[in-house]
Amino acid sequence: MPKMKTHSSAKKRFKITGSGKVKRFQAGKRHLQRKKSNSAKLNLTGSTLVAECDTPRIKRLLCK
Repeated sequence: MPKMKTHSSAKKRFKITGSGKVKRFQAGKRHLQRKKSNSAKLNLTGSTLVAECDTPRIKRLLCK
């Protein structure tokens, strides 16, 4: 059986936390910020957790 390979785009976008949850960064902060309010841009900073229903699929992409 060949080796399992990690999905390259997934390893750049997601990290596994110590408790096994999947961490991601929020979308919508890279461009088109002129029309967003300062509070909306501030809310997009930082990271958040992936929804529980999507976690198994992302872990499969990361071979975890």
